Amino acid sequence: MGQSSAILRHETGEVASAASPVSIADALAISHNLAGQRLGRKGRDTRERILAVTAELIEEGGESPISMSAVARRASLGMTSLYNYFADFTELMVAVLEPVMATAEDAYLARLRPKWSDAELGERCLEFVSAYYRFWARHSRLLHLRNAISDRLDPRLMRHRIACTQPIVDLMVRQMGGDVTQPNSSPVTLATMTMIAIERSITISTDHELSSLTDWFFGHDDDRFVAPGARLLELAIREARQTGADAEASAVA
Repeated sequence: MGQSSAILRHETGEVASAASPVSIADALAISHNLAGQRLGRKGRDTRERILAVTAELIEEGGESPISMSAVARRASLGMTSLYNYFADFTELMVAVLEPVMATAEDAYLARLRPKWSDAELGERCLEFVSAYYRFWARHSRLLHLRNAISDRLDPRLMRHRIACTQPIVDLMVRQMGGDVTQPNSSPVTLATMTMIAIERSITISTDHELSSLTDWFFGHDDDRFVAPGARLLELAIREARQTGADAEASAVA
């Protein structure tokens, strides 16, 4: 994540969905190509083929970086035709990411929404971190590529990355009993740092290339990555709740 949890927060304080609503401009882009031509069935099929081919190339990996020309070749399209649908590779990446992030609610976010009792906290933290790990493992090449491009300071994928992580931080804050509209508060800071640690450990454990570059094994290991991340989240929530309770008691006294 690597960004302040205040970024991209709705001013109302409401927790956003991981899948951002499609804007009017997005809807027009889907119903029309970039040349302004309305997409009929053939055009929509071509667009879907481009997205499918891009997803295939990302999943296959390989030493050569994925490019618009590689997508065009695999989709049997000329470059001019491809640029009629997507202005650049970042725009294409965002389109490939959309249906994946639309599954985030069912995959892991829904587990964070009900208020966890103190008695079940350890179990619920483990369930959430395990679900988040499974999501990353399922889409690891796509998400790693998004993060790699984001790390090169691509503003659109930086925003995408933050917008996908922000709902998790907000829901953690609410589990702590904090206020998501107070970005400088202790619960927001604690939730942000906890999420950075969990996400970083998961990105390391799902990196297909890292093991080949080192003598370490970073594959799926619940004891090394999932369980410690869940324990870290549990401790953070318990501490924030206790701090909040102590503050309330002092105020009453």
